[in-house]
Amino acid sequence: MSAALLTLTEAAAERAMTLIAQADKPILGLRVGVNSRGCSGYSYFVEYAEEQKPFEEVVEDRGVKLFIDPMATMFIVGSEMDYQEDKLESGFVFNNPNETGRCGCGESFSV
Repeated sequence: MSAALLTLTEAAAERAMTLIAQADKPILGLRVGVNSRGCSGYSYFVEYAEEQKPFEEVVEDRGVKLFIDPMATMFIVGSEMDYQEDKLESGFVFNNPNETGRCGCGESFSV
């Protein structure tokens, strides 16, 4: 059995459903991708998905649809998306078994 492309923790699913419900336009789910940036090479992005783009994979977990940018698939396969909140910041974080390193500030990663 192959690893799931991307899974959500309960906290991430709850936050995603809240954001989608509060959006000011119809949203199908969240788009997850990877950009080239940062001192370690790559960073994650999460944005609203109003429609499915060509070649995107769609993952549904815990009632949330995730649209995976095709350029990100090889970087995030087997990852878990979580939502963390503390006194200074809050946001989605990724537990990615493919990472070989992460920069000191935690904003970017390498594979």
